[in-house]
Amino acid sequence: MAMLVTRPQPDNEATAALLRAKGVEVLLAPMLRFEPVAFDIDPEVEYGGVIVSSANAFRAMEGKPSLTRLLDLPLFAVGPHTADVAEAFGFRDLVVAEGDAISLRDTIIATVRERNMDRSKPLLWLVGADLARDIATELRGLGYNVVAQTVYKMVPVHSLPDDVCSAFAGSRIDTVMHYSGRSARSFLDAARAAGIEISALAIVHCCISEAVASVVREAGATRVIVARAPSEAAMFEVLDRALGLPS
Repeated sequence: MAMLVTRPQPDNEATAALLRAKGVEVLLAPMLRFEPVAFDIDPEVEYGGVIVSSANAFRAMEGKPSLTRLLDLPLFAVGPHTADVAEAFGFRDLVVAEGDAISLRDTIIATVRERNMDRSKPLLWLVGADLARDIATELRGLGYNVVAQTVYKMVPVHSLPDDVCSAFAGSRIDTVMHYSGRSARSFLDAARAAGIEISALAIVHCCISEAVASVVREAGATRVIVARAPSEAAMFEVLDRALGLPS
């Protein structure tokens, strides 16, 4: 039996490699597609720090001259993976949250207080076009100066690859992994369009959070397992327990 990974490229390849190391057959169907958008960071503004809620922000910034002037600033990363990518890009002062927007917001508040950072200097949030949670507005309401700069968008993919449709037709897929509510909705829409919705809802759905799980449950899925924390490591833990995979 096979596992379907709906995570966008290129991160889906890393996930697939980890699963294959456990002896799992993997199929890929990225349900969101990365697209950079044109942007301009004001060269006259002295920022106090950078906020990144997805590693995709660095893909959008790659090769941009404006990236260099940000490298010495504190960088608030949503989780360890994003922090690892930030370090690879040259950021040195990393403050790492626990993988979700609420934790990121609270980590920013705590760090600004602990370091007695100058609140008059804006925090630059490098963000995607579609927000699951607008922490910039929340932080502004608490007196923080946050500038949100859209640097990329994730575009829904409306169809499933032919090999995935064939695998569903042959009842070969028994589990699908969902990393966001938007990608889960895109997967469900694509399965409906391909005429395999019943088969798609009957399998195990492994979700990174309860919010994502609610999307597939509302669609009719009943075999839903949820990571205890919003991280891929936690998804693998729940998969290992539920499916008996080697840890």
